[in-house]
Amino acid sequence: MTDALFVVSEEGYWGEECVEPLETLSDAGVEITVATPSGSPPVIDERSLDPEQVDEETIERVRDAHENDERLNDPIPVAQADAEGYDAVVLPGGHGTAWDINQDKHVRQLLRDIVEGDGKALVVCHAVGVLGFARDSHGAFIVNGRDVTGFPNEWEEGIVDEADRMPDGRKLPYWTEEEVKAAGGNWDAELDAATSVTVDGDLITARGPGSSSAAADTLLEELGIEAEA
Repeated sequence: MTDALFVVSEEGYWGEECVEPLETLSDAGVEITVATPSGSPPVIDERSLDPEQVDEETIERVRDAHENDERLNDPIPVAQADAEGYDAVVLPGGHGTAWDINQDKHVRQLLRDIVEGDGKALVVCHAVGVLGFARDSHGAFIVNGRDVTGFPNEWEEGIVDEADRMPDGRKLPYWTEEEVKAAGGNWDAELDAATSVTVDGDLITARGPGSSSAAADTLLEELGIEAEA
């Protein structure tokens, strides 16, 4: 049995970026555990259920999973998770990750342990910002010298105002691309491509919602598992 841990935001995760990989891996026979920073159920970013942002089919699918998937509704605290128990760790994105997932010391430790061990890490969209803070066992940034993609500045400019405030009024504490570059990451969000998924060793990064399906398929490939036909 292959085991994967999804670490999901309590400050606002992007529905498709969590549900697409979760269901794709489940359909392929992967055993899924969900964790959140405190162990409370994750909170969805309402913008990821907005018909002006997302198609109706995806909204229905995401809402059903968010409300009814027992794994999402009964997570463990991330501090209880041990990387040795999982073959893969998945960090779905959403702006909310800037306030909890990316700043959580247990998440950063988990990411370090899975990358330095025998597992794979898939980090999506704004969750890629964790790479601006996560260090390896020698104190160097995990992302230093690695090729990565993620939520680009060009997209962020269309969301926050001149004071970096989100539509809900919260101030975005940092921009993903800037932090990852500052930590030494080789950033390329492939803005001319329909999807963007980058593999560098045991670290897989994905640009945003539209890359969720490709990211899930890439993780299965890296795990040596065939996706369900």
